[in-house]
Amino acid sequence: MATMCPFKAVRPVPAMAKEVAALPYDVMNSAEAKVMVEGKPYSFLHVDKAEIDLPEGTDLYDPKVYAKAKENLDKLVSSGVCAQDKWPCYYIYRQVMTGRVQTGIVCCAAADDYLNNVIKKHEHTRADKEQDRINHVDTCDANTGPIFLTYRDHEGINRIVKEVTATQKPVYDFASEGVINTVWVVSDAQRVQALSALFEEVPALYIADGHHRAASAVRVAQMRREQHPGYTGEEEFNYFLAVAFPQSELAIMDYNRVVKDLNGLSEEAFFVALSEKFILTPQAGKYRPKKRHEFGLYLAGKWYKMELKSGLCDEGNPLARLDVAVLQNEVLSPILGIGDPRADKRIDFVGGIRGLEELEKRCREDMCLAFAMYPTGIEDLMAIADAGEVMPPKSTWFEPKLFSGLFIHQLS
Repeated sequence: MATMCPFKAVRPVPAMAKEVAALPYDVMNSAEAKVMVEGKPYSFLHVDKAEIDLPEGTDLYDPKVYAKAKENLDKLVSSGVCAQDKWPCYYIYRQVMTGRVQTGIVCCAAADDYLNNVIKKHEHTRADKEQDRINHVDTCDANTGPIFLTYRDHEGINRIVKEVTATQKPVYDFASEGVINTVWVVSDAQRVQALSALFEEVPALYIADGHHRAASAVRVAQMRREQHPGYTGEEEFNYFLAVAFPQSELAIMDYNRVVKDLNGLSEEAFFVALSEKFILTPQAGKYRPKKRHEFGLYLAGKWYKMELKSGLCDEGNPLARLDVAVLQNEVLSPILGIGDPRADKRIDFVGGIRGLEELEKRCREDMCLAFAMYPTGIEDLMAIADAGEVMPPKSTWFEPKLFSGLFIHQLS
């Protein structure tokens, strides 16, 4: 059963929330971040991507970057832009994007739940990305970016969320980057205790987004335990910052693929190879897949519907039935020669938030063909995590992203 805890968040004073809140560090590069913070001295990107405040060319993993992050974080507090709550609270965080609403509970999740697989994963992580966030968390002595968790709906938790959002005034309510962000503080001792008890009834939590941040936070917890062999388990470093959303409120967007060449094949030979497993139908314009096992193919300025022939997929296997797995196993690897999409430079991935126009644009600029995907379902993610399996890379794209800077969890 899941262990969730309230915590004393370091967070912006209400008037400064919009000035501090920033998109997560991993959705833009350093150059883009530098542009985004122009005229925004309090943006949390100064903490999450502190290289933007150092000389151009500074190695992203230089200790100076993490020291600068710590300096910038401390400055937000010392200047009065951020302050720490006086007692442990839960926080309710609602986001509205293009009319769709998702409401989650900001809390601290237990490192032991991650280690014991109560918090379930569906992705591999990369050592270099993990080490970057380990250094960041350890130097800042804080979790600065929340891990995006989900769980199967729980009536009691939903009821408390509805009560709070209907009766309390929010502490934050602002729009940024096309997203309305609203936050309520749950400080009432009775409700705080009730939420902790109700989460103990939740059998599993699932990482929706933030595998590297989660792995790094847990590694720091293990490091602190080694440094404090007499630890009790109650110390803040045993927990990490998270926002947990009920599964029914989440939507996964498509995560599309673009490929540099046809692996030496002519267009005719490529279509012949595809036709062995797929039915190809030319389209008058852009084609967005409408159901599982449909793909949009864009090649030489034309769109095609590409539908897997019946009987070619093991529908009883939660991993094999994923469209990203079908594309990898039936097209990318055997026809286009892309065996490891994590490492192959001939393939790139385009989040669905950018639209099909971005696929056409990439094919005009630096790629040859594109595949538009049908989104992975949240139940697929849970089934694969429950089975202890790992999804192919770039299987899910969640929107909206959780903003950083609204909640900071101090480890000591």
